[in-house]
Amino acid sequence: MDDWRNGGFGLYVHWPFCQAKCPYCDFNSHVTANVDQKKWVKAYISELKRHAQLVPNRVLNAIFFGGGTPSLMQPETVAAVIEAARDIWPFANDIEITLEANPGSVEAGRFAGYRDGGVNRISMGIQALNDEDLRRLGRIHSVAEAQAAFETARNCFDRVSFDLIYARQGQTLKDWQQELNQALSMAIDHLSLYQLTIEDGTAFGDRYARGKLRNLPTDDAAADMYHATQEICTDHGMPAYEVSNHARAGAESRHNLIYWRYGDYVGIGPGAHGRLTLNGHRYATESLRAPGAWLQAVGEGTGDCVNVTLAPDEYSAEHLMMGMRLVEGIDMSRYAQLAGHPLPQDKVQDLLQLGMVVQSGTILRATDQGRAVLNAVLRELLAD
Repeated sequence: MDDWRNGGFGLYVHWPFCQAKCPYCDFNSHVTANVDQKKWVKAYISELKRHAQLVPNRVLNAIFFGGGTPSLMQPETVAAVIEAARDIWPFANDIEITLEANPGSVEAGRFAGYRDGGVNRISMGIQALNDEDLRRLGRIHSVAEAQAAFETARNCFDRVSFDLIYARQGQTLKDWQQELNQALSMAIDHLSLYQLTIEDGTAFGDRYARGKLRNLPTDDAAADMYHATQEICTDHGMPAYEVSNHARAGAESRHNLIYWRYGDYVGIGPGAHGRLTLNGHRYATESLRAPGAWLQAVGEGTGDCVNVTLAPDEYSAEHLMMGMRLVEGIDMSRYAQLAGHPLPQDKVQDLLQLGMVVQSGTILRATDQGRAVLNAVLRELLAD
């Protein structure tokens, strides 16, 4: 079963530490004063070597350092992980190696070190271009610091993306339109634009449950912001290629495309997920979330806490849910091969008539209208 080749092969490395925990964040991140980076390098390399025995001789298309705040990693730490991966798997000629960075942890010397160690793309978490909203979001940088950090990054790297969150407290459609135009005047080739979601277990989630998170835009206002985002980005030559991601042609995130095109990827580090095809079966992996417990487990042989074989209906559903996020959509013949049966044609026809999807040959794509309510579209396609 070589279906994973449709998406490629990637490596995700999770760095779980931050300087501060943002109130909206439900990622596996922890605030700590001291980190023994040599110990972490040793653990990462141990996990890489373990995976090398599982999936040897594959061409690696992308590496992504996520977190947490990977720009708190020493350049030597990042370089050692990249070099270990290079010793294990042949690198694609155009391999993309991305590191996430927060403006508050950006230093010119450190960025040059990342570049010299092999990183060739930065993804920066700016989140807002308004100081008051940055404060509300719990960010530790100002707009001026974010802009300076962005300039530092673009002086070191040809490819720099940054994130913004919209539908924030008190934000109007006009506010977002102005902010997005400002962002596009800065952008090089890629933007990730996320609607604020209130997640259980976060500080925002707790405030929302107690009625303390006021002035959130209505669902209709948030939908207006989403549609304005599509129009403004398209007008600036950076159309959506995925629900929340916009890029100039050829500048799409290659690592994230591995996820969305349902390729294989190794996930190492606390809480990291992976998908691997071994001996014709697809496996889902997940690492222990607590940093200390993960380090100890790696020392004993493996950082995984979950390693399960996915059934055809599980991995075909994952392929559908990921692939329909992309503007390019999915090949229904691939879905049928994975699932062992085609998509329900009556459901497809209903969605076609509603204007939620379009079909061209065997390719099924969500329309702009359909991507705005993608969860509803997917529920329909996956309904028994």
